[in-house]
Amino acid sequence: MDIIRTSSLGHAYGDTVALRGLDLSIPGGINGLVGANGAGKTTLMKILLGILDPTAGNAEVLGDRVDLEKATVRSKVGYMPEGDCLPRQQSAADFISYAAELAGIPATAARQRASDVLTLVGLGEERFRYLGDYSTGMKQRAKLAQAIVHHPDLVFLDEPTAGLDPAGRDEMLDLIRRIGGFGINVLTSSHVLTDIEQTCDFVVMLDAGTVLRQGSITGIVTQTTVDVEVQGASDTLAQALRNAGATVLVDGRRLEVAFDQGDPFDLIRDQLIATGTGLRRMSARSSSLEDVYLGGA
Repeated sequence: MDIIRTSSLGHAYGDTVALRGLDLSIPGGINGLVGANGAGKTTLMKILLGILDPTAGNAEVLGDRVDLEKATVRSKVGYMPEGDCLPRQQSAADFISYAAELAGIPATAARQRASDVLTLVGLGEERFRYLGDYSTGMKQRAKLAQAIVHHPDLVFLDEPTAGLDPAGRDEMLDLIRRIGGFGINVLTSSHVLTDIEQTCDFVVMLDAGTVLRQGSITGIVTQTTVDVEVQGASDTLAQALRNAGATVLVDGRRLEVAFDQGDPFDLIRDQLIATGTGLRRMSARSSSLEDVYLGGA
């Protein structure tokens, strides 16, 4: 079952249109929402959480229409916001326990749940410190803890690696993968496409409020291009490859060959032999989410 579905979803802030006619079908699992700043990611998340009402179309989360069942949807989800929103004069243990109680967990069980989830995110030994004394990385972990303390069916993560150094970023991405392993569905929003590529199974790409692409990571990111450098002229080989159904770009002695009807290496080998062309170098080039996004934006 899809965890999120939208139909002709749109939202405008006065004369500024943030989302235009989004039709989404997002499956269960770890999912990514990518796009440049201003692409509409945060607006979409706020609509899915019931914070904003759409100005066009509708959205469903976990089978419920958000605009009609806001309380039901919010009881099933967690949310990690992007901004620094933690109470500075409260300890992490007290704050996460309070978040668990807000979700309906009894006080004693909430304290134990808070301890468990803070240990999970690596703050077990720091749980009695004031949140105002936390580093940026610790604050991000605390925000993640409050989002999952009630074990929601779906958690929304808005820029979870914002402000983190490389080590902290890797640790946060590992935590996101672990959360998915606990049976919690995830929608993580980021403008860092490599983060999404490392953690997610499915991705939605937004550009200027519209859907650029949506689908599985493996379906969008494929190894389709082979770089070939030949000895002598490349025109004869290029034409033979095109005649065989490949797409070929030529830059002097270099060729970029894409072939989706079989193994491109076998095709290139056969045409090198058939045309008597000498080979200097041949290597595969894998596309990335960034290649796909920049190519389609």
